[in-house]
Amino acid sequence: MATAASAAPPAISSFERWLSVWVALCIVAGIALGYAFPGLFALIASAEVARVNLVVAVLIWLMIIPMLLKIDFGALGSVRQHWRGVGVTLFINWAVKPFSMTLLATFFLGWLFAPLLPASEISSYIAGLIILAAAPCTAMVFVWSNLCEGEPNYTLSQVALNDLIMVFAFAPIVGLLLGVAAITVPWNTLLLSVVLYIVVPVIIAQLVRRNVLVRGGKPALDRLLGGLGPVSLVALLATLVLLFGFQGEAIVARPLVIALIAVPILFQVYLNAGLAYWLSRRFGVAWCVAAPAALIGASNFFELAVAAAISLFGLNSGAALATVVGVLVEVPVMLSVVSLAKRTRPWYERGAVA
Repeated sequence: MATAASAAPPAISSFERWLSVWVALCIVAGIALGYAFPGLFALIASAEVARVNLVVAVLIWLMIIPMLLKIDFGALGSVRQHWRGVGVTLFINWAVKPFSMTLLATFFLGWLFAPLLPASEISSYIAGLIILAAAPCTAMVFVWSNLCEGEPNYTLSQVALNDLIMVFAFAPIVGLLLGVAAITVPWNTLLLSVVLYIVVPVIIAQLVRRNVLVRGGKPALDRLLGGLGPVSLVALLATLVLLFGFQGEAIVARPLVIALIAVPILFQVYLNAGLAYWLSRRFGVAWCVAAPAALIGASNFFELAVAAAISLFGLNSGAALATVVGVLVEVPVMLSVVSLAKRTRPWYERGAVA
């Protein structure tokens, strides 16, 4: 079994640590460019096939595939070693988080904040948050787990299992909850999104991963991941510039919208992280597993959410905007969860059931 020191990924980079700042700058740049070059953004928006924007699709593949290269599905064999932690996280990710987000989004956006939001976009905002919550995080959780000294083999096996489940469960859960929220489900587009942004990237990533390991082993894979990491983040930021280029006029007119959309996201993160942490303590899960379990339970695969929202509702939709707000708050909120987990470690270990 690999040790934590040998298996853990490097700590969060300076670029990743300030991701929210770069996202905010992309918001400003996107809005400014949208006003300055409306014809260019209209041309990009028209490059669609079967409601899939080709420019955005390429950027999203550049986001997702490098992250999926980190996943070793061979790690599924170690799931049994941490079955209680795995069980807690699966429960949170698939039985709690999408449903709690539906309730929170409906309460805050559909009722409490409804007078402050454009009535025609409320359903779209709720749909975006549902999509965001239905996709458990794949890549950044390795960073969060490393920062809180989490058990690396648990993290790897849990992420691999979540990715496998996501292939089959993402579309049914999103379809169910959009229906519950009285939002029309374009099933053909939803299934196409699953194939295009989950199934195909997983297959490509695993084929590339296997080929690189055969040719050069783990050092070659590490070099490839190191080279592709910046590509993934730059593609994310470029996608945000496009999104806000299309949404710029609406955002300038209603800057309060972003802050209001962030509220249910914040509640959802702390609710699910806290529940996963408490359940782990009740079931006697070791802290080095409980901390990443809370982080995996709370974070989202926002790259997939952005892609699915764009495919389902369009580049300039409220759903796409809602998923982008998830990107904006991800890093500072998850860093705060890491800090809370580390600060409460003595309390956790005093009360954990043997």
